[in-house]
Amino acid sequence: MQPLVKLDQLSRLVIDMATNPPAGDGHRKGAVRQRSQTQTPSGHWVKRDTETGQFMDVKTSDKTPFKGVRKEK
Repeated sequence: MQPLVKLDQLSRLVIDMATNPPAGDGHRKGAVRQRSQTQTPSGHWVKRDTETGQFMDVKTSDKTPFKGVRKEK
């Protein structure tokens, strides 16, 4: 029985699929799934789980939105 993919080809496939090049540049491709964010009256951003509606985290360090999380309207 012959293998479907050789080992060196498999490692190359896994590396290619696991990264969003260029790696280490500080951003992601696409939004974080099942999350949204809204701004409080005080100006802080709150992250929410879209399935349950529960608030998960409040960003109090600064008043900038979470990176990669979609904003609610």
